Amino acid sequence: MSLPRFFLLDHTGPVAEGSVVRLNAEATRHLKALRLRPGNALELVLPHGEWRCDLAVLDRDVAEARLVAPLDEVREPAIALEGWLPLTAQLSLWDDWLPPLVELGITRIIPVIYGRSEYDVRKTAAKRERWERLILAACEQSHRSRLPVLEEPVPFEALRKVEAPQKWVAYELQTGEVNPALRKETLAFTSGPEGGISDEEFVALRKAGWAPVSLGRSILRAVTTPAALLGAVQFQLSR
Repeated sequence: MSLPRFFLLDHTGPVAEGSVVRLNAEATRHLKALRLRPGNALELVLPHGEWRCDLAVLDRDVAEARLVAPLDEVREPAIALEGWLPLTAQLSLWDDWLPPLVELGITRIIPVIYGRSEYDVRKTAAKRERWERLILAACEQSHRSRLPVLEEPVPFEALRKVEAPQKWVAYELQTGEVNPALRKETLAFTSGPEGGISDEEFVALRKAGWAPVSLGRSILRAVTTPAALLGAVQFQLSR
């Protein structure tokens, strides 16, 4: 059974075996919800690495952990995985797809305003704090070592200027092309919002070097496509 993991990336105190680290209020509440007791083991992700710890103190408002030993593990993907994800009319879709994408190793998240997106600056900005919490929780649950970067929304035109050695676009129409082979280099991927990618947008992406990728014969929902693509990528990386 895996140990509970918490990110404390703002920690500035000493980091050495036997050092005591105070956890933040959110982690303290989580420890109580898990019914942990002093002496129980847990893991912390600090600015310079991951540690196995013992819970030293858990009072009403205070939780402290004692560092036992650094962890020597590799859980991050072998390549950078940049998700240029469509802003959807239903922003709640992002609540659904962010956790699995984080679990599947996404390293950078860039919201894209497609032609069929319904972009509202205020509504999108109001969602950011929630999305950051979802990303953090998914990282802790899946025992990742780094938090993916969540960027500010960009217009569709930004996709024309993406400079990555591999650029894939999930496209629902059959193009007759064979899916590109995955290489051990940075991969940028994108897909469309509800209603899909327009013909004009697809032509622009092809001219900018984005290779079309088929995810099967059926047409996937906007919320399904990114996770399906990233799952296939992780399968290939694990071979």
